[in-house]
Amino acid sequence: MTDCKFSSDAEVIAFARDNSGVFQAGATLGVEEIGDGNINFVYRVYSDDGTSVIIKQALHYIRIIGEGWPLSQDRIRIEAEALQQEAAFCPDLVPRLYHFDAERFAIVMEDIGAHENLRHALIARTRLPLLAEQLGRFTADTLFHTSDLYLDAHRKKELVGRFINPDLCKITEDLFFWDPYCDHERNNINPLLWDEAEALWQDTPLKLEVARLKYRFLTCAEALLHGDLHSGSVFACAEGTKVIDPEFAYFGPVGFDVGSLLGNLLLNYAGQAQLPGSAAERSAYQDWLLETIAGFWNTFSGRFDSLMTEKTQDPSLNLPLYRESYLADLLADSIGYAGTEMIRRTLGLAHVADLESIEDPQQRALAESQVLKLGRAMIMQRGQFGTIDALIAFVRAN
Repeated sequence: MTDCKFSSDAEVIAFARDNSGVFQAGATLGVEEIGDGNINFVYRVYSDDGTSVIIKQALHYIRIIGEGWPLSQDRIRIEAEALQQEAAFCPDLVPRLYHFDAERFAIVMEDIGAHENLRHALIARTRLPLLAEQLGRFTADTLFHTSDLYLDAHRKKELVGRFINPDLCKITEDLFFWDPYCDHERNNINPLLWDEAEALWQDTPLKLEVARLKYRFLTCAEALLHGDLHSGSVFACAEGTKVIDPEFAYFGPVGFDVGSLLGNLLLNYAGQAQLPGSAAERSAYQDWLLETIAGFWNTFSGRFDSLMTEKTQDPSLNLPLYRESYLADLLADSIGYAGTEMIRRTLGLAHVADLESIEDPQQRALAESQVLKLGRAMIMQRGQFGTIDALIAFVRAN
């Protein structure tokens, strides 16, 4: 572990100037620490002509906690290499990586400041016409091309080795699959939801299904996941989408990334019922969210099916019946992981503004209760929906 933290603004500026190649010689540069990141230090370096870059640095501990929670600095290498992998297939959907410095545990990358954090955009009821298609394309292309459906055996296993990420995976293992299902000290629970939380902790059938999903997360090295693909890791505007922060990247089940996105869209759906605005505004935006969910899945599954048809070389994996079966299983997996995302964002440590910005505790509890109900049903019935339309009909009815 290395304490390599930049010691001054001047040091950050010099690092950006030397390692980005975007600033004009002699330009006056400034720097600001930005973002609400919990784990890393993030800076924007900018010039007086409007050019800017982002610097992200990983220290040997979690930023908001300090040295009491140590964390491997290898996460920044993993993020840099994951960005390169993603850019190989979706260069328009990730920030450009300018430089990775193994000694400073820092990366320099494109500033995507023209885009808005997706979570904030959804809360504000922004309609994003390209979101569903671009997220569907991003997940299909990055996940397919890093799986055994595309890679030869040697290359796949080489990549699995490069993305062993135990510290970050352990965070996910605890926060997704353990903490919310017991009275853990890390949990953050609305007191008005306490009875529902206690009932969930005693729900043995649910805990069994969560254990099955967790075991797949632990053992199924299916494709290179982003690993933390929630609304805060997506920036969007009317002109396009960017996916950031793949430091949790590792080889795991494809449905985890897809489910994380589904779960976040549904968290916003539940929150909209209690957020400010007229009933008509809230209902119309909920309709748009469900249309976005359908568009995202249909783009993802259609593109994934086409990629399998065109690029899977193993004849035993390129049978039409196998493709159909694979995508059916993947939908079930994704729905299950969406349910775990929803429950952990309600009872666990890391909540979301989609619910937390509901100021009245009673109204927030109504939305949170709906999230728990939907999340549980999605985990328990994940294999029974069969189509994305069936899931959407279920959400509308509940």
